[in-house]
Amino acid sequence: MARKLLIGAALIIGALWLNNNSLFSRPAAGTEPKLIAHRGVAQTYHREGLTDKTCTAERIDPPTHPYQENTIASMQAAFEAGAAVVEIDIHPTPDGHWAVFHDWTLDCRTEANGVTRQTPMSVLKTLDIGYGYTADGGQTYPFRGKHVGEMPTLAEVMDALPEGRFLINFKGGPADDGLLLARAVAQNPAWADRIWGYYGAAGPTIAAATATDLPGGTKPVMKECLLRYIATGWSGHMPEACRDTIVFVPQNYTPLLWGWPHKFTARMEKAGTAVVLLGAHEKGDPGTTGIDSAEQLGDVPDRFGGYVWTNRIEMIGLLSRDVSREE
Repeated sequence: MARKLLIGAALIIGALWLNNNSLFSRPAAGTEPKLIAHRGVAQTYHREGLTDKTCTAERIDPPTHPYQENTIASMQAAFEAGAAVVEIDIHPTPDGHWAVFHDWTLDCRTEANGVTRQTPMSVLKTLDIGYGYTADGGQTYPFRGKHVGEMPTLAEVMDALPEGRFLINFKGGPADDGLLLARAVAQNPAWADRIWGYYGAAGPTIAAATATDLPGGTKPVMKECLLRYIATGWSGHMPEACRDTIVFVPQNYTPLLWGWPHKFTARMEKAGTAVVLLGAHEKGDPGTTGIDSAEQLGDVPDRFGGYVWTNRIEMIGLLSRDVSREE
């Protein structure tokens, strides 16, 4: 009897191993990581004590390049560095535009005050978006006066970078914002091929994704997807929450995922879902950490079939090309 139990257990373990092994799902050699550049080429900042109310412009690292996030120049530089997709942040304005700017309010990065979405684009175009950046606690402001008038509209981004693909982040707002963007996409059909997907605030993200038939990811759906997959993924079952969406996976959560990396990404791809690998998530950190160092990039699986999120595209893009050539 004991022998039969051992044989049965071995067969079950063997079946689980075969069903969740990545050996037969590994992409072809020479596959470069597909990189998502967070805000384009941007100024980085330290994350110690970070909250969702922290003004990150006041804590930047010593600058190593002249670019400001969410500008056309920074997006162009990101694509040239190897980005497959550039993530951008948008807000509707009272005069009928979409402002591409990170913050809900203007006081952190610019010389102005007020709510971004309540400010006409004609006014936003006059602002210095590099005004508030400092790396030394306010002793110097290295970007003041250098980025006046560089806040773009979404239409300007699309016109300036006709080959680029973009992940749209809704910074908040009602579901009607998503429908408003969907109408803009309908009026500009070429945008549908340029928008890789949506994420962020649940209301507008779901509305835009549904109306344009493009993928959208929200934090509640991503959490439900991963928790359900951890519970049932051993069987190959794909939870409904994991279908036709975008799933962000912190690097330190990957050991929990059945079939990681290649079987997992293949299953998600079959379900119409894109996998985006983040840096390790630290408890209490409200943001999205990236693959931002050579060490972190070295931990990305060989021939990874998903996307890799980075805040340092100017460095990671070069390193990832070197890795691909070595293969």
